[in-house]
Amino acid sequence: MLFFVGLVVVLGSVIIGYEMHAGDLSLLWQPNEIIIILGAGIGSVLIGNPLTTVVKTIRSFKYLVMDRPYSKSDYLELLLFSFNSFKLMKVKGMLEIESHLENSEESDLFAQAPSLNRDKFASDFVKDNLRLLTMGVDNSHQFENNIDKEIEVFTDDSNAPGKTLTTLADALPALGIVAAVLGVIVTMRSILEPPDVLGSLIAAALVGTFTGVLLSYGLFGPIAQFLLKFSEYKIKYLECIKTGFIAYLDGNPPIIIIEFMRKCVPDDVRPSFQELDSYISSHSMKIIN
Repeated sequence: MLFFVGLVVVLGSVIIGYEMHAGDLSLLWQPNEIIIILGAGIGSVLIGNPLTTVVKTIRSFKYLVMDRPYSKSDYLELLLFSFNSFKLMKVKGMLEIESHLENSEESDLFAQAPSLNRDKFASDFVKDNLRLLTMGVDNSHQFENNIDKEIEVFTDDSNAPGKTLTTLADALPALGIVAAVLGVIVTMRSILEPPDVLGSLIAAALVGTFTGVLLSYGLFGPIAQFLLKFSEYKIKYLECIKTGFIAYLDGNPPIIIIEFMRKCVPDDVRPSFQELDSYISSHSMKIIN
């Protein structure tokens, strides 16, 4: 939600500062310059990226109204799910977890982690790696190497929208210069016009440079930074899950496993030891008897 606040601050600061210089706002409205800059910028994105990346970038704009992908309650659900899963495997054996994996929609185990179920990739990530455990994988180093490669693939995929918009933001100032140069070309054709006409034409041309720089550093650059940060938080969630798997393969009891996982949670959404202990104590035995 801070996106809209920031957008108002950026535009408001520029407009108010411009008017304090007794500027004419109508001069800043140059649709032809906007068409040149944004059109060329969008075209460069289409040239430099496959369709899947373009679509993914467009869809990623929905994240701008979110603070982060996972809240403290989401992490508590993940830690509870992990505790129940690992304890179930230790107490009742690997075969017990298979029924939950094959019928996750009806599973009491997965029902206690609705935030995990809503995220398809994270849900598949958990299920696939739990299946590997049930298939007999017991080498923690081999497992970690495999899971790191999976996270690396996800990282590249998740960072694509942010990197695409970073490239666009870097190009916009130069495209603003292109628009300004075209405006100067038009102005030179009217070189014999009176000074007031020439002044308006030159001002319109300079708006191109202004627009390109503003769109780059005031809008698309910050959006790209936000999306990269958003992606980073999604990766941290997977790293937390990975920590649990490795700790399980190293032979740690479930209560120790989730403490290792808790320490991987970002600080501002990390539950305290007491919060986690209370949450686990009040929910864990609903599945494992």
